Amino acid sequence: MNEQHGASWATAIQATLHCLTGCAIGEVLGMVLGTAFGLHNAATVVLSIALAFVFGYGLTMRGVLKSGMNLQAAFKVALAADTVSIAVMELIDNTVVVAIPGAMDAGLASILFWLALALSLAVAFVVTVPVNKWMIGRGLGHAKVHAHHHHH
Repeated sequence: MNEQHGASWATAIQATLHCLTGCAIGEVLGMVLGTAFGLHNAATVVLSIALAFVFGYGLTMRGVLKSGMNLQAAFKVALAADTVSIAVMELIDNTVVVAIPGAMDAGLASILFWLALALSLAVAFVVTVPVNKWMIGRGLGHAKVHAHHHHH
């Protein structure tokens, strides 16, 4: 494998932070809403994942739309760029939160809930960076977004 064609760690970290921002917003909002509405843990996790995808795609689309792309094309770029990244991040993120005893049931006023959420996002970030690096190095994932960012 020729590493010269690969993505830099900085690029991978930037792409992952971008994804993490959307995921974190959706994740926290989902956990807050799920807890506030007294939803079951499974429903809360599903809501969090759905919102993570919405905000993750939304942030990518915002950047791509600025380059003058239409909504449908921007959505396709976001789908190509972020689906794997968000999926990996959410899988890890929710697995960690659910695995920490009592974290899901701790409630929004609990330090355990917020520490578990912060830890889960940190673990998800660390796992997702190499995934993004590998994908960008092959012209996949966030490489699709960067192809449209040169218009600025």
